[in-house]
Amino acid sequence: MKVNRHAKIIELINKYHIETQEELADYLNQEGFKVTQATVSRDIRDLKLTKVPAENGKQRYALHQNSESGMSEKYIRVLKDGYVSMAMAQNILVIKTVSGMAMAVAAAVDAMKWSEVVGSIAGDDTIMCAIRSVDDTVKVMDKIRRIVL
Repeated sequence: MKVNRHAKIIELINKYHIETQEELADYLNQEGFKVTQATVSRDIRDLKLTKVPAENGKQRYALHQNSESGMSEKYIRVLKDGYVSMAMAQNILVIKTVSGMAMAVAAAVDAMKWSEVVGSIAGDDTIMCAIRSVDDTVKVMDKIRRIVL
């Protein structure tokens, strides 16, 4: 449950400009997670969320990025926790995930900023990634294997 809640938090902070713990708790409750402000506070600490300036002059929650490698350890953990399998269809990479985690895993793949990945679309448990070429699809699959295995 905690992994799914963390994945949903990542999805929510990427989708909305969330400024407070109470606001995040409201979004989580609307999504079916019964949480208190104390639970949200622990999740924020576990995920190492930080506040960053928003366009409106206020602040919002965001994942703290690891500047050394460009990949947040939290995104790597979401990818590892959510990944089930992957298959190649020419230059389309289809990634299967744990139910409900496709959006979070897609956000993790996007956060890697791999030049081979043009974009991705996520459903509930399936992600379709458009890759630049068939050769690049093989490269991306190797990168993902190195992370998840």
